[in-house]
Amino acid sequence: MSHSPSTKTFYSINGNSQKLDGGAMFGNAPKALWQRWVEVDELNRINLVCRAMLVKDGDKTILFEAGIGAFFEPKYKDRYGVQESHHVLLDSLKEAGFSHEDIDIVVLSHMHFDHVGGLLTRWQEDKAPELLFPNAQFVVGQEAWQRALKPHPRDRASFIPGLTDLLIETGRLHIIKSSNDGTLDECEHLGPDYSFHISNGHTPGMLITEVSTKSGPVVFAADLIPGAPWMHLPITMGYDRFPENLIDEKKHLLDSLKERKGKVFFTHDPEVALSDVGINEKGKYFADNPLKYVDRKVL
Repeated sequence: MSHSPSTKTFYSINGNSQKLDGGAMFGNAPKALWQRWVEVDELNRINLVCRAMLVKDGDKTILFEAGIGAFFEPKYKDRYGVQESHHVLLDSLKEAGFSHEDIDIVVLSHMHFDHVGGLLTRWQEDKAPELLFPNAQFVVGQEAWQRALKPHPRDRASFIPGLTDLLIETGRLHIIKSSNDGTLDECEHLGPDYSFHISNGHTPGMLITEVSTKSGPVVFAADLIPGAPWMHLPITMGYDRFPENLIDEKKHLLDSLKERKGKVFFTHDPEVALSDVGINEKGKYFADNPLKYVDRKVL
């Protein structure tokens, strides 16, 4: 008997925003090309958001990532272009009718600070940040977790010291493991409407969650496809560890979503939160029917 997905309500939840170097965000693409797609400031930086996806599924409230948050002390806040000092994610949750205490499950694609920093309270002088989301189960992939425990010198600065210990101490951490045949274990807390893809092009073991809905799949693309311009297959980031592999992973996912009338949720694009998969007459992938905000979208 085939499984029929439950009806779900989707929200886009903005966290703190950033300005980062456009050259780093667009990898080996020349500025003459990418400046057509985004606004660039006098420091060569582009605007980025750190957007979470919230799904209300029956009695479960599920948050996909937590953005960069406001945990950085001032010198690092400036270094990484964080624009606000207050904890925007908490304000955005409140505007949508939720608090961090209402979240039952937080799914983390990987452990880089711009995806997990929002788990922590905002920076206060002489006070260590504390973990928020006291009632949530935390879900992360095995390889991504191991990378956070033992970072490579190339991306050591991308992880938050002490965060792994805080998550372990909750007793609410769940590691998604790969089976011998390469498939990923199902998460009992999420259920059958939630499945995972693994992407290794950006960082080892990045967990890409696919949510089944009555109108087709919705994929939280994380840093595999951080925004609409990165739908174009050759466009990758300078932060990606294996850009060619990432392009192959991206094509495989987009082809599958196109065939199944699926949607992509973007975490870093300031203008597009959700879109269909489009392919033009030249074979270029693009964000079709884009939405800037998702507020109580029933799927």
